[in-house]
Amino acid sequence: MKRVVTATEARIRFGELLRRVAENRESVIVERGGKPQAVVLSVSEYERLVEGQQDRNEWKTLVAEARDKIRFELGDRELTPPEDVIAKTREERDEQLIGLH
Repeated sequence: MKRVVTATEARIRFGELLRRVAENRESVIVERGGKPQAVVLSVSEYERLVEGQQDRNEWKTLVAEARDKIRFELGDRELTPPEDVIAKTREERDEQLIGLH
């Protein structure tokens, strides 16, 4: 469970809050007026989140490039629906399995 503190409590006990975040890898939500305003988290957790975001951005770029390449190679032809591709692949697999018996 995430720890939640008021902005006043965070200000008064900032040293303790930092210690808990650093030593226990806790994330602390700081509220003002009953509404979440900020999160205090360890540097390692922050770096993990930033790295994850970069990984997602790289994947988004790769997917966009693949999509553009497919569209270019298809030209005016329609893309086969995924359901049809899956059904055909299953049929081929089943034929191969029957041939093994």
